Amino acid sequence: MTGRGRGSRGWVMRSGPCRLGGRANFLGMADFSSFPAGGVAVVIGGGGIGGALAEALLDEPAFADVISFSRASAPKLDLLSEPSIAAAAKFLAGAEIRLVIIATGFLHGEGFMPEKSLRDLSGEHLAKAFAINAIGPALVLKHFLPLLPRAGKTVVAALSARVGSIGDNEVGGWYSYRAAKAALNQLVRTAAVELRRGRPEAICVALHPGTVATKLSAPFQKSGLNVRAPAAAAADILEVVTRLSFADSGGFFDQTGAVIPW
Repeated sequence: MTGRGRGSRGWVMRSGPCRLGGRANFLGMADFSSFPAGGVAVVIGGGGIGGALAEALLDEPAFADVISFSRASAPKLDLLSEPSIAAAAKFLAGAEIRLVIIATGFLHGEGFMPEKSLRDLSGEHLAKAFAINAIGPALVLKHFLPLLPRAGKTVVAALSARVGSIGDNEVGGWYSYRAAKAALNQLVRTAAVELRRGRPEAICVALHPGTVATKLSAPFQKSGLNVRAPAAAAADILEVVTRLSFADSGGFFDQTGAVIPW
């Protein structure tokens, strides 16, 4: 992991209306007072949103340390390598983990672009999308959730996407990305059910960050979309995280805290 921050393990960083579980909240800044003080925040993903989240968390006094994992960290965490995920989890053994955000995703690259129709489908693209958007995060849940404290508020949030909503799909296209994110939503939901059995105050959710000015969305930032800077998106995500309660565990929310249909 990269080294910068307050704790001994490595580095990290800090950081209108918000609706969670149908409740309206009007707060302008993230307030982590509902979390036990002195814990560790973990950000997985070295992209635009992951970096902004780590940066935003750095100055948050609720956390004693912020740790960021990516393919460039030491130890590195590669979603395509379960041994690397297990090694990252082992690195955290004994830490009081209070926040985990999986800020990863694959939409295009390496010759792949989102499909416009069925004739564009390829098994290779589907496999790549599922490996990074669903299987990798699921393995993170496998290795990281057993490390969570058994008491006190803890949040695990995986960045999903609104296009992963089956109920909200009125446009079509983007088969691989949509299906992989829908799979991620189901994995998060199922993990939340299991998590509550041994860690009744832990919360596991899927979050849609909105359209953010990153490499992932760069080819699709057409006029009329509300494209936000990574720092603004990170602030919104953390605001939602702080307002989550146990009743929200297993849910799928957007960057304002509004519920997204499955």
